[in-house]
Amino acid sequence: MRLPRTRPRSLAGQLFAMQVVLIAAVVAGCAVFAYVSGSAQAEETAARQVRVAALAVADSPSVREAIRTPDPSAVLQPYAERVREDTGIAFVTIMDTERVRWTHPDTSQIGDTFLGNTAKALRGQTFTETYTGTLGPSIRVVTPIRDGGKIVGLVSAGITVDRVSSQVREQLGALALAAGGALALGGIGTYVINARLRRHTHSMNAAELSRLHDYHQATLHAVREGLLMLDGRRRIALINDAGRELLGLEPDTEAVGRTVDELALPAPLTGALLASEARVDELHLTAARVIVVNTRPVVGGEQRGTVVTLRDHTELQALSGELDSERGFTQALRSQAHEAANRLHTVVSLIELGRVEEAVDFATAELELAQVLTDRVVGAVEEPVLAALLLGKAAQANERGVELVLAEDSLIDDGALPPSLAQRDLVTILGNLIDNAVDAASEGPEDAAESGAAVPSPRTAGGPAGRARVTVTALAGERELLLRVADTGAGIGPEAADEVFRRGWSTHGAGRGLGLALVRQAAHRNGGTVELDAGPDGGARFTVRLPLGDRTARSAAEAGAKEVTA
Repeated sequence: MRLPRTRPRSLAGQLFAMQVVLIAAVVAGCAVFAYVSGSAQAEETAARQVRVAALAVADSPSVREAIRTPDPSAVLQPYAERVREDTGIAFVTIMDTERVRWTHPDTSQIGDTFLGNTAKALRGQTFTETYTGTLGPSIRVVTPIRDGGKIVGLVSAGITVDRVSSQVREQLGALALAAGGALALGGIGTYVINARLRRHTHSMNAAELSRLHDYHQATLHAVREGLLMLDGRRRIALINDAGRELLGLEPDTEAVGRTVDELALPAPLTGALLASEARVDELHLTAARVIVVNTRPVVGGEQRGTVVTLRDHTELQALSGELDSERGFTQALRSQAHEAANRLHTVVSLIELGRVEEAVDFATAELELAQVLTDRVVGAVEEPVLAALLLGKAAQANERGVELVLAEDSLIDDGALPPSLAQRDLVTILGNLIDNAVDAASEGPEDAAESGAAVPSPRTAGGPAGRARVTVTALAGERELLLRVADTGAGIGPEAADEVFRRGWSTHGAGRGLGLALVRQAAHRNGGTVELDAGPDGGARFTVRLPLGDRTARSAAEAGAKEVTA
């Protein structure tokens, strides 16, 4: 039969037992010390008391006069008893130099020999000793009686050990009562403290707390989500590695104990972290990331702090942008397929009507328009991702009645872009800029006037031919990549130039305004810049410059790597 496994005592229980034992040991030690010191003090007090009584009797003139009489006992016995009763000692014995008693509490002992040492007293010294006499063990003092410089007798005053012990026993009772009270108070205080500790530790023992701490540390470092805990004064109480990375904090930066204001985060993100109410799935931008913020206050009768979780939304946002581009490209292809079917029917009808030459001219004209842009993009942009993006965006723009034009000075050779420049960032930058430009160009001056944007002059609106147009420039130089997108839309007024890159800024209502913020973030992440000015056709023009490094040195390094591989 398997015996049930007993659970170890909780940490609070272990501390309670240890504290009770410690308090009991301290109280017992103090009681023993008090008893020993009290006994020594009682003996010292008794010795001092009998010494004073003996010296007083020895120095009394009436005692010396009584010794000169023929019968000293007749005078000294009543005197000695009176002194004994007044001082509360056990006996006062007066004797001659031959140790024959003149006085004694027991009158039958008068005339007998004194039991004790008298040698030192006969030499003129006063001494104290513990000796067992006729009254039992006693603490006694023996001193000489002098008359004119001659020792004419001795005085011995004493108190029995039993009387001293009875005094100590009386003190011991009070001491035991005080020790018991101290032990009870200590036990009650320890129980109250450990009951509170038991609540805080949830009755876990030391091994469980240690294991919980190890799991806690492992979880903090293993979880991919950022975790941030703030105390009631909005200071960082805990932050894990993912939280440091998402907030852009250096690994060696001491963050615990600092306030959120000291982290130099963007103002909207700082406001979300400091908010007293809960925040759910709020999207915020840092210098290099898009993060989703969730906050929940820790409330227990008062504001105790805030728990914050951070999720990296950068890659998801980039993938969402790419998905939107692919969806638009698919819709454009579907529309083109529909239009191609219509054109094919037209061509077939013209042939059936015997107008072959007109059918050929109609078919080749449509093909030439599409082929011109394809040849232009493929010839100038040899980077496949950018080329595919431009062709897809051209199809989308065409469906919306906007002409996408690649500038004549555009040129990106194959291998001109370094591997460190992520293709996803290029798609984010150029794709969002083209989408915004197509939106602006397709609205036209009338729509822009209704939205409150700046309206270009009739001469420039829509370009020379009056058609909405977006002009894209993609040029890879020796040290930088230039991406420029200009449109024929309404443009952006000077008063909004500083706000256009802020998350949430948009002329299309709520839920928009993230694209340009992502463009600036991707540019900054790659060490580049974003500029906004007025385009040649009156619309807005965005210019992004991304550093490419030394192209010559990079080409030499790549060639060396190929030789090593070969």
